[in-house]
Amino acid sequence: GGNSGSAFIGVLDIFGFESFKVNSFEQLCINYCNEALQQQFNLFVLKNEQDEYEQEGIKWSFISFPDNQDALDLIWKKGYGI
Repeated sequence: GGNSGSAFIGVLDIFGFESFKVNSFEQLCINYCNEALQQQFNLFVLKNEQDEYEQEGIKWSFISFPDNQDALDLIWKKGYGI
């Protein structure tokens, strides 16, 4: 595309399993990958930044965010998942 001269910010929300009347194995794989990507984002952007703020003594308000590790473990955890 060309440059229209205007700026924009795109946001991708990948957290949350989609629920259809009938889910295929393919949809389960897509949902799992989306959950894994969201967990990585939460860990590396939200949790690590907040930990760094605490270490550096920066004043801030804690931001709570969902932890989807249980959903990931249900599918992938060795000896536990499907």
